[in-house]
Amino acid sequence: MAWYEWRPYVPVAVRRQHATREIARFRKQGQPVAPVVIQGRTIARSFWGKAWCDNLESYSDFANRLPRGRTYVRNGSVMDLQLGTGTVKALVSGSELYRVSVAIAPLSKPRWRAVIRECAGKIGSLVELLQGKFSRAVMEVLVRRQTGLFPSANEIAFECSCPDWATMCKHVAATLYGVGARLDTEPELFFRLRRVDQLDLLTAARSGATLAAQGAGTRQRIAETALADVFGIELDESPRASGAPPRPAPGKQRRSATAVARRPRGRAGGGSDREAARTVRPRGAAPSARADRPIQSSATLRAPRRATSG
Repeated sequence: MAWYEWRPYVPVAVRRQHATREIARFRKQGQPVAPVVIQGRTIARSFWGKAWCDNLESYSDFANRLPRGRTYVRNGSVMDLQLGTGTVKALVSGSELYRVSVAIAPLSKPRWRAVIRECAGKIGSLVELLQGKFSRAVMEVLVRRQTGLFPSANEIAFECSCPDWATMCKHVAATLYGVGARLDTEPELFFRLRRVDQLDLLTAARSGATLAAQGAGTRQRIAETALADVFGIELDESPRASGAPPRPAPGKQRRSATAVARRPRGRAGGGSDREAARTVRPRGAAPSARADRPIQSSATLRAPRRATSG
């Protein structure tokens, strides 16, 4: 048969029989095998699986081969699919069992840091992240073309052992759809493909919350210490509780807010104290013992008592 001639069509049932015998042989040799099993016609149902498939279908470079790939993955032709760190290995049943290898470029560090900054504080837990249960704003960041987490067409390199010379053969397309189906049950594999750690998103969220709390506490303390300067008063530092008299600020002598009267300047000999004492009596009221009691100046009140020696 010439190289340009198509191989004769082999029914799906016959291909599956041949592939099943090959898979049994691999298992006897101890090689792990994980086939892709699709229930119904829906390939992916979770956020990560759907987003992966939608990303594939958004690139025109893949459009001509993706329909055949969907058919192959639905009828169980992906007999084995292994996802590693930036790599995908698959065995796809065709006229024979073909080997497919896919390499996914790692996500660049600046791009990953930008995603973390935009999503920080918006993802509550690892379970929420893996289940795709977050706000629409976070979803838009993750699936955004060129700046999100999903690879572009030029970040995906692949090869297949089949003789098809097309840029993307149906076996590669079936493998890529198989990745979407696998992410339904193991979404953490997506981050391994992109060579990033999903915990970075949660660490950034916790760090941001801690820094915000620390910043709020700092602002509160600054406001308290600046209160005296703003309002021109001295704050009570509770000297009685500490047992030490309050010390005025260096270079400044503020008038105490409790000082309601000054000792008037007078003659020596204590006359000023008598002048400072006065009687407060309501107009027209009869004198009483309380009303006749003189009000002492605050200067007198503040005078410390001398301890008497025993």
